[in-house]
Amino acid sequence: MLKIKSYQKKDGQTYYKFHTYLGLDESGKVVRAGRQGFTTEKEARQVAMKLKSEFQEYGYQKPTYETFKEVFELWFESVYKRDVRESTAVKTKELFDNHILKEFGHMRVSKITKVHCRVAINKWNKTLSKTKIMKNYCNRVFDFAIDDLDLIKTNPMERIKVPKFKKEKAQVDFYNKEELKQFLECVNKESDPKWSVIFRLLAFSGMRKGELLGLQWKKVNFEDNTLTIDQTLTRGENNTLIIQDTKTNAGNRVITMDSKTMAILKEWRTQQRLDFLKLGMNTNKPNQYVFTQYKDNGFIQHANITNAINRIIKKHDLKKITVHQLRHSHCSLLFESGASIKEVQERLGHSSYEVTLNIYTHVTEQKKDEAADRFAQHVGF
Repeated sequence: MLKIKSYQKKDGQTYYKFHTYLGLDESGKVVRAGRQGFTTEKEARQVAMKLKSEFQEYGYQKPTYETFKEVFELWFESVYKRDVRESTAVKTKELFDNHILKEFGHMRVSKITKVHCRVAINKWNKTLSKTKIMKNYCNRVFDFAIDDLDLIKTNPMERIKVPKFKKEKAQVDFYNKEELKQFLECVNKESDPKWSVIFRLLAFSGMRKGELLGLQWKKVNFEDNTLTIDQTLTRGENNTLIIQDTKTNAGNRVITMDSKTMAILKEWRTQQRLDFLKLGMNTNKPNQYVFTQYKDNGFIQHANITNAINRIIKKHDLKKITVHQLRHSHCSLLFESGASIKEVQERLGHSSYEVTLNIYTHVTEQKKDEAADRFAQHVGF
């Protein structure tokens, strides 16, 4: 008997879950299975039918929790996912699938030695900057095998040291004032008016891409010329787009905007309402998002903004930067305008000074070079 039910998550979107009867195991006990997180009823039904087919062909495959992969999957589902945000769980799962499980997944957890761990650490550290993070995740899985499953007595990864990762100094790239002006002028030539509003807002607010795509009209205050940033659009399970709170307390912020950008936003609100009204959709509601897809008023994919900036830069032969480097551009121009490090950190929602200082150092080094040139020109010999 297959039962499929719909339910809603915090993002307001509908998902599907199922419980189904598979059959009887060798001892005559009833075997049932359940899964959730599907975006369509059809997808849920297909997975249920696949489980049923596999059961009929192979019988009930009871996990033994002997391999590292089995231990990881139990730890991930029963412990880890309960304590982290959905988007964090998705990224952690990718880290395991792409790297950790490729080294340890097939091995019996009791047979993994310090030598195996050392070889894996050295391999990861040649190309990855997240080796320490990966080691810590391995520690948690091994500790789970010790404390919860009693499969092993010691953690083979515990005392393995991670060599310092030799990475090149991060290149901070951004547009100066003239370059940014030229870029926005080119964006204004686009046939789709939303791009001029999106890139203006990114450049003049310093918002992250996910923060912009998660912005609702109720968070836009036209009287005070402020934006409240307290949520972000991110990717959850099954590659679905979801709304989450900003990752850190520093990310929750209210920023003041210039009057011209707010006037552009106000025009965009009117345009959005008219465009969707023609399609029979009412967007005159507080929970409406500032930027959505025309076809269904749904979320815009992050990649759409990346594709747009790449296309515009190539079309007009502009200096190549990323969407995130527009944020660096905003940061740089804030410093040039005389803003303090603390003011910039708070406006951009940086949880630490590191990124802010990196850009500040770059800007001040440029100013030092300019000062030397001005001195030489003034002296004249």
